Amino acid sequence: MGIPILLPAENHPVKKALLFMLISTASFSLMNAFIKYLDHIPGFQLVFFRSVTSCIFATTYLLSHKIPILGNQRKLLSLRALAGLVSMSLFFFSFKYLTVGTAVSLRYIAPIFAALFAIFLLKEKLRPIQFLFFSIAFAGVLVLKGFDNSMSNTGIVLVITASFFTGLVYILIRKIGKGDHPVVVVNYFMFLATLVGGVVSLFHWINPAGWDWVLLLSLGVFGYFGQVFMTKAFQMAPTNRVAPIKYTEVVFTIAIGVLWFGDNYTVWSFLGILLIIGGLVANTLVKKG
Repeated sequence: MGIPILLPAENHPVKKALLFMLISTASFSLMNAFIKYLDHIPGFQLVFFRSVTSCIFATTYLLSHKIPILGNQRKLLSLRALAGLVSMSLFFFSFKYLTVGTAVSLRYIAPIFAALFAIFLLKEKLRPIQFLFFSIAFAGVLVLKGFDNSMSNTGIVLVITASFFTGLVYILIRKIGKGDHPVVVVNYFMFLATLVGGVVSLFHWINPAGWDWVLLLSLGVFGYFGQVFMTKAFQMAPTNRVAPIKYTEVVFTIAIGVLWFGDNYTVWSFLGILLIIGGLVANTLVKKG
């Protein structure tokens, strides 16, 4: 009698976590699509609008809960914010050269860089099979570029460099650990991005027109809730159960790209994307299993 009663109770948090992760990936996918649609807007202006709303949300949360905004580990928090700013800016810039699905797929090689950083900065060790899975993912990058002659070299360099800094962000967040509240970490990032994006935008400002205003203001909303639901998912269930669902963002984004922007993908493009995602999902399952 006990088993039928206990199993739903144990599985319920996992199911809810999976739902939260799907909501998160859908939010990020819409944000990516809007950024692609707004590619006539200068990159740092997009950075500003993506950040300002999230900054307001985060600051309001910290003040209402009487959490010190400056945090405890200010040097690490500042470095994380700077690395995040560089990563986000380069990722947004890449949308002008790549299809939205390709840009998102290539950004996901960040765990490879994070693993390499972890070896040297955190003295961690990788299991031999993880090198195999990382090689498969990197082979996907080579397939994407080597067999798709229409792919922009500039776009490739921008998004891979963005992934490099995203990998650094992962390590800095781990260094920060539980020494600072998660919203403090986010707020540092969003504040710096708002400040830099706003100042640089003053020199290259393009007045939004019509629906551009709505889409620009929604960037921070979708980005914020994407982050919140992703965090909740990881808090409710084991990483190896929910992390693979994160990669559905690629599926959502490709579908939006095809239906909305008329993006075209070759067989080689899909093979490359499959290798990237497959290698990284396998690594997640092995690492946390």
